[in-house]
Amino acid sequence: MKKILIQYGVCALAVALVVPLAQAQGQPAGMQAAFGKDAGTLSDKFTGLARVMSGKYDWKPGQGVRSVGDVFNLIVMENGMLVGVLSGTPNTGAQPAPITDSEKLQEALKASYVNLQKSIVGLSDNDLQAPVKLFGRDMTKQGALMLILEDQHEHLGQSIAYARSNGVVPPWSK
Repeated sequence: MKKILIQYGVCALAVALVVPLAQAQGQPAGMQAAFGKDAGTLSDKFTGLARVMSGKYDWKPGQGVRSVGDVFNLIVMENGMLVGVLSGTPNTGAQPAPITDSEKLQEALKASYVNLQKSIVGLSDNDLQAPVKLFGRDMTKQGALMLILEDQHEHLGQSIAYARSNGVVPPWSK
């Protein structure tokens, strides 16, 4: 028992020393780190699905529903839109043409999440509470992050269902 208590104390001391050190070295803390990590997880999963669904980007479960490629392009667009909202430089130009080449779409997904993660971890606690407009609604930058990331989790579920409907197993499920 004494050995376990000593090990627990050493671990607690290590954590107590590492957290301020990470913060002093500019590592994001709190909500920014959590949002950044979530964006990284979404990036890994969407790019993995885009890779294994290559050749099936035109597939859709029915009329009037987004195709596999439409969903991936939507994610790229949402990430760009969110980066603009977080940085205060919203994109008001025309939407780019959908990407149909699988390698280019996978690269666009990765790059969009890299940009999003940079934007997220660059925010201060005060920045998270700054007012913004998204879809014509007033909210905070934190609210915008939560809205878009939540939406992307729904699209992730949609993409997983699309993959399984095509007999494709998501890469992390193998």
